[in-house]
Amino acid sequence: MGLQQVDDLREEGEALYGLLTALPADAWERPTPFKGRTVNWVVQHLHDADRWAVHSVTDPEGFRRWAAERARGGAAAPEPLAGKPLLDRWRSYFDDLCSALDAADPALRAPWFGPDMGIRMMATARQMETWAHGQDIYDLLQVTRTNTDRVRNICHIGVRTMGWTFVNRKLPVPSPAPHVRLTAPSGTVWTWNDASEDHLIEGDAVEFAHVVTQGRNITDTHLTVNGEPATEWMAIAQCFAGPPETPPEPGQRSW
Repeated sequence: MGLQQVDDLREEGEALYGLLTALPADAWERPTPFKGRTVNWVVQHLHDADRWAVHSVTDPEGFRRWAAERARGGAAAPEPLAGKPLLDRWRSYFDDLCSALDAADPALRAPWFGPDMGIRMMATARQMETWAHGQDIYDLLQVTRTNTDRVRNICHIGVRTMGWTFVNRKLPVPSPAPHVRLTAPSGTVWTWNDASEDHLIEGDAVEFAHVVTQGRNITDTHLTVNGEPATEWMAIAQCFAGPPETPPEPGQRSW
């Protein structure tokens, strides 16, 4: 039986592919609200990471050698594409990634650019990136997205990376970790951490996912945020790897 996280990743990719297949040819070079980067840039970014993830899952030691070579500036990259050819190549590698994750030993620790990841976390991380950058394109087109309860994976990785958000900025991690209580698209309520009304983040799960992926400023949501640790966290939340990034300014990504 396949992992639920891989099934969720596959569905996330299918949803984004459906949006992109309907994209007018002249839209691929339009700047998205994500730092003004174009649709072509966004899809190329997703494609690159999916290609690396396939390599990591199917040949961990080869990936480690390739990553070391890349860090030295010696690893070649495929010729850049744009528009539909890029979409086709991204879709092909995305399908390969889902198949590789399905076939992998669930106990495998796949190497990455930060710590190694289990297969479930690798699938969740790729879903998070696909969902978050997909939102860049929804925001550009101002198309309302239909979310499902698979967004729970993104909320979960958001909660798990609270401490890392601060460590990544060389800041002390505030305590206690806030109670997180979110309402899913289906109406189900999800919770994390010890119950507390004084240290609490509560509200819509999709809005929380937007904040931790830095797709929205916290002030552009209706989330309830109680307590200093929760307030500090939501101001800089970052659930993705890499150097510290700054959330969008208030109103920059909302419409």
